[in-house]
Amino acid sequence: MKKNMGTADRILRILVALAIIVIYFTTSWLSSTLTIILLALSGIFILTGFISFCPLYLPFGINTCGAKVNS
Repeated sequence: MKKNMGTADRILRILVALAIIVIYFTTSWLSSTLTIILLALSGIFILTGFISFCPLYLPFGINTCGAKVNS
């Protein structure tokens, strides 16, 4: 897997995931289905943020890491 996420993208994903987790632990207004979806999404954000690779970027040709891709 080649990196396709830049530093800003990685930091933003991790911060959003942490915000979702904080909201989960500090509020009680989330329904159980919404909670499961948001926690799964935050897990995906953390995973993709740490490995610097987003599989959904591949079909769209998105690359935010700034490195030139040889075509």
